[in-house]
Amino acid sequence: MSLLVIGLSHRTAPLAVLEALSESPDRVADIATAVLASATASEAVVLSTCNRLEVYAEVPAFHPAVAAIGEALAIAAGTRREGLPRAIDVAPADPVEELAARAEAIADHLYVRYDDGAVAHAFTVACGLDSMAVGESQILGQMRDALAVAQQTGRAGESLNSLFQHALRVGKRAHTETDIDQHSVSLVQMGLEEAGQVLGDLRGRRAAVVGAGAMSGLAVATTARAGVSDLTVINRTPARAERLAASVGGTARPWADLEDVLAASDLVITCTGAVGHVITEDRLARSVVARSGRPQVVIDLALPRDVAPRETWASPLPSIRLIDLEDLGGRREGRSDVVQVDRVSELVTAEVADYLTRRLEKSVAPTVAALRARAASLVSTELDRLHQRLPELDDATRAEVGHAVHRIVEKLLHTPTTRVKEFAVEGGGHDYAAALRELFDLEPKDVANVSSPPKRGVS
Repeated sequence: MSLLVIGLSHRTAPLAVLEALSESPDRVADIATAVLASATASEAVVLSTCNRLEVYAEVPAFHPAVAAIGEALAIAAGTRREGLPRAIDVAPADPVEELAARAEAIADHLYVRYDDGAVAHAFTVACGLDSMAVGESQILGQMRDALAVAQQTGRAGESLNSLFQHALRVGKRAHTETDIDQHSVSLVQMGLEEAGQVLGDLRGRRAAVVGAGAMSGLAVATTARAGVSDLTVINRTPARAERLAASVGGTARPWADLEDVLAASDLVITCTGAVGHVITEDRLARSVVARSGRPQVVIDLALPRDVAPRETWASPLPSIRLIDLEDLGGRREGRSDVVQVDRVSELVTAEVADYLTRRLEKSVAPTVAALRARAASLVSTELDRLHQRLPELDDATRAEVGHAVHRIVEKLLHTPTTRVKEFAVEGGGHDYAAALRELFDLEPKDVANVSSPPKRGVS
């Protein structure tokens, strides 16, 4: 069995494709279910964020798993066609042709990481080195949530549990042992810097945050730190808007006031998680009129997008500067201190080597355990025979003989069991565990018995 990662991210796919793959709240479960139903993977964890969708899987064979996961992603890409590449936009009558069109549309944007590369990718993602804002720590919570969902649904087993738990530990180390946090710039901060170039000093400006989720919470806190004192939070659930606004001394407004809030705000940050455009071109146009052409910056951090994309506008709105995830992604390079990134990269390299070493050692552990179990069984049988032949031996003598035999067996097994672990780590394309099983005539069921935990309720 090997690890496999297949996915798309802001580094490989345009925003329209990522948007199509993030629209449905059931998409993650659908993809994971399809992958496991294909029988090409024994475990699956789907990581879905605003700028990536990845499937982590434990697979017995590479090519069948790649085909099955690619097909699951292609199916997932077919729900929304508006604004997508032509290959997805076209909907042939033949379902097979339609699936092929979807697969073709996303194929060029997929990346594949296998085995050692999959481990390195998971650790790199956990440290924030592959994020749009390098060094951001939100990915840790997103990976933790993805693992929790997979655990609750029984889709994560020993392999992916181990991978994600280790990746989370590496991510924590990166943030506690380096200054990557201090030198990273969040998406909100990047957006505010762009806004400052249009609006000037943000202090004294009126700002609004649309939505009250985790990203909106970050937007509220970051905007307040930037000195914006007149801050309004608007959300479909009033209680959540009120709590978020109260945290920074802002004002909460009901959803029905959205257009009034837009017209009154110099800066608007939106991230609602809604399906469909919350801020349409018509609303933007009315805001332009109400503001008499005064400049306005709208930062769209949502995926799917909350704001109608510029390319769909019937006419230009020159007084509005729209900044979305695609714009921010183009500015991500060079936003972190090179020294800190190098330190985290070195940490990842060391942790990957350590993880692979432990995994290789663990791969031969069942064979070693089976060999020791076989030896213990033989020792026990021979001692029983000795006791039957020499019943006159006293308990002290019996115990001494038993200890002597056990010491001899331990010394005989020490070198082969130690060396097989070393050989497994050194590699070379040889299956030394298989050689050990052959030399000592260990049955596959013997190895399986010591590598599989007993089922609950079975004695």
